[in-house]
Amino acid sequence: MDYTPAPDRYERIPYNRCGRSGLLLPALSLGFWHNFGNITPFGTQQSIARKAFDLGITHFDFANNYGPPYGEAERNFGIHMDRDWHTHRDELIISTKAGYDMWPGPYGDHGSKKYLIASLDQSLKRMHLEYVDIFYHHRPDPDTPIEETMAALDQIVRSGKALYVGISNYGPEQAKLAIDTLRKMGTPLLIHQPSYSMLNRLPEEGLFDVLRKEQVGCIAFAPLRNGVLTDKYLNGIPADSRAARDPRYLKADFITPQLVEKLKKLNELALKRGQTLAQMALRWVLRDKVVTTALVGASRPEQLEENVRALDGADFSAEELRLIDEILAE
Repeated sequence: MDYTPAPDRYERIPYNRCGRSGLLLPALSLGFWHNFGNITPFGTQQSIARKAFDLGITHFDFANNYGPPYGEAERNFGIHMDRDWHTHRDELIISTKAGYDMWPGPYGDHGSKKYLIASLDQSLKRMHLEYVDIFYHHRPDPDTPIEETMAALDQIVRSGKALYVGISNYGPEQAKLAIDTLRKMGTPLLIHQPSYSMLNRLPEEGLFDVLRKEQVGCIAFAPLRNGVLTDKYLNGIPADSRAARDPRYLKADFITPQLVEKLKKLNELALKRGQTLAQMALRWVLRDKVVTTALVGASRPEQLEENVRALDGADFSAEELRLIDEILAE
């Protein structure tokens, strides 16, 4: 069936300026990390992507090794692109990354110019695209000079294969060096993608200060800590949960009795705000304007509808923020 997007899609979600650029990103973005490989039926993938766009989520985020298996999320999206998105390409922000292991041998990992440029070429072929909107170096590489890695990003922009570039998982000092190095080359760093949630506040320890001062955008990944900040774990570990069946991404021993008690208290506060725990957690991540957008995943379209409703929640009061800090510190 041909896809006709919802006509009111741009009225459903706010758009935030990304750093010091002309680019606006939706307050929530869709990650294609784990539910767009061969473990998810093609029709389910299609319904999730369509629902996202109908809700105004225009940013789709990939990496070269998203799947499973590696490359499969991009490969599947190439089919989705041909079926649904080729007529809407200019309405989409499509990003991908390279920096983790992708293929065997010394040239399929880390941060060399050879790896990054080859990886993007492969990603474009898989996704049936001429360019991506944002290309990220996925993690810092201590063994490759940062000048080489940033030169690769600069070359990629100048070649037209990406409109903007970003970094992910860089610490404050590494991020500042990347920003300065790219600036000298004449290519600004658009955005940084760190892990950030109520249960991982590390970016508050210096990184946000750098991004704010340098006017670089921020997209927070894992804002729900792989599903922990939902109602799924309020009574321990259910049999169908990620912690129970897929310990690669969430180990069962992370769900301690102490954490469950914190989740219950946070859930009580969310209910008082008229939100689910997940909605409150997303609203919390976006409370500081240094965060441009939060990156969410979905295994079914209804999850996206719930997530977007988080944006309707009230701003946090000083007392609510104090209570959240107190709960998280227990």
